Amino acid sequence: MAGKWKEVVRLTFKGERFRDHALDLGALAELSQFQKMVAETAKTLWRTANPNRERLPHHFEERVRLCLRRIEDGSATGPLEVFMEEQDQTSFLEPEPFEINEAVNLAHEVFEAIGADAELPGRFPRSLLPEYTKLGQTLADDESVEMHVAEKKPAYLTMAHRQKLETFSEAPYEDLVEITGEVFETDIRKGRFQLCSGEDTTATVAFTADQEEQVTTALKDHKTVRMYVKGSGEFSAQGKLLRVLRVDELRLTKEGEIYDQSARPIEELLSDLAKEIPQEEWDKLPHDLNDNLDHYLYGVPKK
Repeated sequence: MAGKWKEVVRLTFKGERFRDHALDLGALAELSQFQKMVAETAKTLWRTANPNRERLPHHFEERVRLCLRRIEDGSATGPLEVFMEEQDQTSFLEPEPFEINEAVNLAHEVFEAIGADAELPGRFPRSLLPEYTKLGQTLADDESVEMHVAEKKPAYLTMAHRQKLETFSEAPYEDLVEITGEVFETDIRKGRFQLCSGEDTTATVAFTADQEEQVTTALKDHKTVRMYVKGSGEFSAQGKLLRVLRVDELRLTKEGEIYDQSARPIEELLSDLAKEIPQEEWDKLPHDLNDNLDHYLYGVPKK
């Protein structure tokens, strides 16, 4: 298979366990977790950027698969690379490993922020915290991992840094939310309703007076109508939506389509159509049409 290897990031393990450029086999778990962490980061970032796409692009898994082909000097340094197939003119794939580069750069920003005792990057999906806190589980107090990305200063991971990261995963967090569900309880006075989008997902959503009619319609027709909500929400440390804090978009949906509250009832439409037919045409209809419709349509005997 024609192609080439391209280095994306290098991890340097420091400590007595890694003297003489030896990579202790226990560190393989760290390399495996780093691979999983950045792969999940790449997938989440792609899904955030492509909300209308249900499936990842073809060969996405291969494009975010890191490989270790050698150990270099500097305690134990492992350059992690991706294999890039040769591209022909008909290929739609990016010429550079964009997805993995973006994920690795974000991971670098996260650990850089932890090292500086700063807030996590605003674009970091907090739902990924469980994967990030698993990195560094085998490190001793006097050991560390340096993350080297091109044109950036090294970011560090120590046991102390990992413990700081765990504190973020224990507290609720705010993130973007886009959810569709059933309205089953409404408090008009307090301006909020309960939205259920599954067995384990029930959240409180605040609404304004201008949105009251939509909410009450969704409640009245809750068996067939669903409410689409887009905005900002508060999530538990485990990533479960607790409440929608800010609503940017609110609309009714029905069977996957936009639900139009202003649509006229079918009875009114039929009545208007009937008025357009001249009375002399109505007079031509048999007086027993209702009782013998099948006779006039299909020729069956009259009742």
